[in-house]
Parts: sequence; structure tokens; C-alpha cells
Amino acid sequence: MSRAEAGFVYLVGAGPGDPGLVTLRAKQLLESCDSVLYDQLGTAGALGFVPPSAERISVGKVGHGSQVAQAEIERLIVDRARAGRRVVRLKGGCPTVFGRLAEEVEALRSAQIPYEIVPGVSSALAVPAAAGIPVTHRLLASSVAIVAGHCARPGNDPIAAVAHADTVVVLMGVRRLPAITQELLAAGRDADTPAAFISEGAGPRQQVLVATLSTLASEVERSGLGAPAVVVVGEVAGLARGAGRFVLADVLARPTYS
Repeated sequence: MSRAEAGFVYLVGAGPGDPGLVTLRAKQLLESCDSVLYDQLGTAGALGFVPPSAERISVGKVGHGSQVAQAEIERLIVDRARAGRRVVRLKGGCPTVFGRLAEEVEALRSAQIPYEIVPGVSSALAVPAAAGIPVTHRLLASSVAIVAGHCARPGNDPIAAVAHADTVVVLMGVRRLPAITQELLAAGRDADTPAAFISEGAGPRQQVLVATLSTLASEVERSGLGAPAVVVVGEVAGLARGAGRFVLADVLARPTYS
């Protein structure tokens, strides 16, 4: 592995937020960059590896709050690379999973700027794991679907399309949680299917609420838990009991397997 090079852009995954889950390649590039453009969610721990002398630019992306326009992010990345800087574009989780990676790669290709994609540990897998939930299980779940809680394409219903996977992992779904659970029920999922809501997962303030698909939204509202959060629907969600810090609601008695 080599250090960051001048005029290159590195599209780097920061993992779910715990600096211990930053990859060695990501750490090496962060330590040797002189410009880092970072998202808010999941990047705070990784920023600790950036030299004090490096330029740091927050490019927003905080849920439904303030945003930096995607075109402006792409302009900033291209301008700094053209100036000969060693640029890290830092994204929470893995940049290939709902990270707008394709748009930024397209901008770099159009500008003929060399780049490297550095995958990270996705929150879709790491956050359930931190809550004690394996997204697959030899006896319970042989298929997994990772889906966004909202979709930019009009007329597209991503939830219905994946409803019959054994495990459904929903990212960016807090605001639409009541609608998401109703969409899964309408698509034929059993009302008593275990479902988990993991708030601030893989971090020191992690809390997990385990309920059923039909009660999850109301239990989350009653608990006061909020974003950032990952939702897991499927039999494996019932395995969360006993791991980590939990707010427990309507947990079904489930057998344990070895």
C-alpha cells in the first residue's frame, strides 16, 4: 500500500463511526492527505487520523437538515485535485452503499482525474452485528436485502421489491418508519416478524429496541429513539436480546441455536 499521491482523489469509507473499524488503507490515506472533504454521519472517528495541517471541508449531508449540493461537492473535489492536492473524499460506512459514489466517480472521469475507491465497513452489516444480530443465519436467514428508506426515482417502491428477503436491512428510514412497516405488511410479511431499531449503532450511545413488525413504529415513537438508525426486519432480529444496551419492547421468545 502507498501513501496518498498528489492530484489523486481517494473515495474512502470511514466505517460506521467507531475508529477501530476504519480499514488500514483508509487510515494510511487519511494520515497522508492534505485535503479531506467529509460527510457528517459516521466520519468523526476517522477524522482523528487526519494531520492538523490538512484542509478539512464539511460537505454536510445531515439527514433532512442542511445539505451541500452534490454538484458543489463534485466541484470542490475536482478543483483540489487539479491544484495538485492529495484529496480524500470521506464517506460514512462504505462509499458503494448509498454513498453517491457513482456521481462523484462520473465527475472525476469527466475531468480526467485519477481516483481510487477504498471500501469501508458498511453500517448495514456492522450496526446489526454491534447489536448482536447476524444478518444471516444457517437456520433462519439465507438471503439479505439492503434498502434505502426513501428513493429518488418517482414511482419506484424499493421496500416492496425486497419484502420477501429473509432479512431486510433498512438504512435512512427513520422518518418513514411507519410507512415502511406498513409497506412490508402489505407485501405479505407476518405482523409478528421480529424487528429491531438500532439507534447510534456501533458507538458508545447505541440503543436497540426489539419489537415486532406491526409494533415497531409505535414502540420507537414511544421510546424517543431517533436517527441515525438502522432497521432490521426478520427472524434474526429476535436474536438481539441479551447483547449490548437495549430498550426492549415486545420481544418474542425465540429458540437459540448453536
